Amino acid sequence: MILEGILTTTGEDGSTNIAPMGPIVDAGMDRLLLRPFQSSTSYANLASTRRGVFHVTDDVELIARAAIGRLEEPPDLTECPSVNGRRLVDCCRWYAFLVESVDDRAPRAEMNARVVDRGRVRDFFGFNRAKHAVLEAAILATRVHLLPHEEIASELLRLARIVEKTAGQQERRAFAVLDAYVQAARTQPVG
Repeated sequence: MILEGILTTTGEDGSTNIAPMGPIVDAGMDRLLLRPFQSSTSYANLASTRRGVFHVTDDVELIARAAIGRLEEPPDLTECPSVNGRRLVDCCRWYAFLVESVDDRAPRAEMNARVVDRGRVRDFFGFNRAKHAVLEAAILATRVHLLPHEEIASELLRLARIVEKTAGQQERRAFAVLDAYVQAARTQPVG
């Protein structure tokens, strides 16, 4: 099963990278199969340090902004000594892990990781169609260079209807920033 969330990794310079990630997880959340693109900062950090923290969160605005690199203000972080890294202060659950193996024969690497520490911060908000719509829109926004714009635009229109009907302010802000990002990408020259 793929579980969408936020990944924090540490660079060799000590900086923290915050990015969305959808690892394949087991039911006990003891192992993660991370699949970052080799061109990403997450991949570079994980290949170098072999450690990170995966977060389960219902903050779709954070996921949306991280997906398109628009974190004007980074979220609050705290130390995670078990992996010598940092984790989100505001999340539902977190899983500190160590990467045990890397298969980088494809552009999207596969990194098998073992969870070495975990914690629960707060309850998950619950199911909301708008949160799911924003999550899907964030995934589409990360694919603007891979999918035809017409396909993305059509899907965003469908998702916008869900947001209009069921969203709170956080979901509306998140969807608006993603929609603007996709529209701007449409006008960018290819190549």
